[in-house]
Amino acid sequence: MHLFDFDFSHNDSVTRGNLLVAEPFLNDPNFCRSVIIMCEHQHEMGSFGLVLNRPTKITIEEVTDNFFLESQLFIGGPVEQNTLHYIHRFGELENAIPLKDGLFWGGDYEQLKAMNLNGELHPENCRFFMGYSGWGEEQLQSELEQHSWIVSDVDLSWVFSQDPKDLWSNVLKRMGGRFKVYSNYPTDPRLN
Repeated sequence: MHLFDFDFSHNDSVTRGNLLVAEPFLNDPNFCRSVIIMCEHQHEMGSFGLVLNRPTKITIEEVTDNFFLESQLFIGGPVEQNTLHYIHRFGELENAIPLKDGLFWGGDYEQLKAMNLNGELHPENCRFFMGYSGWGEEQLQSELEQHSWIVSDVDLSWVFSQDPKDLWSNVLKRMGGRFKVYSNYPTDPRLN
């Protein structure tokens, strides 16, 4: 590997439940240093995911009626930020879509509210998002070919991390090799 040979390719095959990790030079303010859990990916139909490391200072109870939970709300992406999405560990939640073993997306909202009233919801087993990250037909594949994203397997401890600000670098470090080196690359190299 040459000193300036930045090859971000790792695994360009994306499936539901994979993580998309922004390459270090991606400057888009919506996705800079982001880690996205993929909820849906179809070349012909488009792709859908939720940014795991964009917390807000708002809690879920501040934006919903009759949902009492001191759980931080996250920005899932720049698309339709007036919509609410959630990932969780409740396989018994009706209509929940499995992402990976023990990780689910969506499901019956009324049932989720009842689980909340029973004290079953906690930040370590359910996370809420405003908006989502979306890609049109073949768009994500094109971005993968341009090496804008690094594809990684998911670790459930990352998904419900209590320290989302370090998630991007922690995922790359865990991938090892050249990705560990990329994890230390400064956001703005001029300030290094």
